[in-house]
Amino acid sequence: MIQPIVDILFEVLLYFYNLTGNYGVAIIILTIIVKVITFPLTQKQIKSAKAIQDIQPELKKLQEKHKNDKEKLNEETMKLWQEHKINPLAGCLPLIVQFPVLIAMFRLLQESETLFMNAGIADFNKMFLFFDMTQPDTFPYILPILAGVTTFLQQKLMTTDQSQKALLYLMPIMITGFSIQFPAGLTLYWVLQNVLSVGQHMFVNKPVLKGVQKQNENS
Repeated sequence: MIQPIVDILFEVLLYFYNLTGNYGVAIIILTIIVKVITFPLTQKQIKSAKAIQDIQPELKKLQEKHKNDKEKLNEETMKLWQEHKINPLAGCLPLIVQFPVLIAMFRLLQESETLFMNAGIADFNKMFLFFDMTQPDTFPYILPILAGVTTFLQQKLMTTDQSQKALLYLMPIMITGFSIQFPAGLTLYWVLQNVLSVGQHMFVNKPVLKGVQKQNENS
């Protein structure tokens, strides 16, 4: 299932590499294309997360009121979700659909040097700025640090449950550690995905933020 996606993504990557002559630029263009394709799914995920975040005060009241009656709490929580037309699975389904694409991108960028050689490109230009895209950025760790920081920002915007607050700090640390071992091209993809996700989150929630600001000005 994953390999056909890898093959398609590689053909797109190869096309833009031949067009630009730069592997890093080709990765950036491919990342943007993938983000545009998955935009509707990510948008549903963001809107679902925002809706769940909005009802957190009411949910906390229910948890306090029915803390000794789990069955009643579950019943009232379901009613609250129905009242606000929230499907708790709506935020998970887009992730499930995007997961094969994410795995395919990881596999593609980890095996890219071999794939380019098999495609007959002997003088493969692996450099982007001063990074070798096929090797880990082991010093001065610019891309791994950016991966950690952007993961933190993305997680902070998406976290709706305070009980998951530990992940807000744990995930960026893990990603930074992994990125030190990943090819720089893969880390570049991760950084750009996070930046685009943060931008999309701000874009989707912009009307809501404007409405809140307008209400504050009128009050």
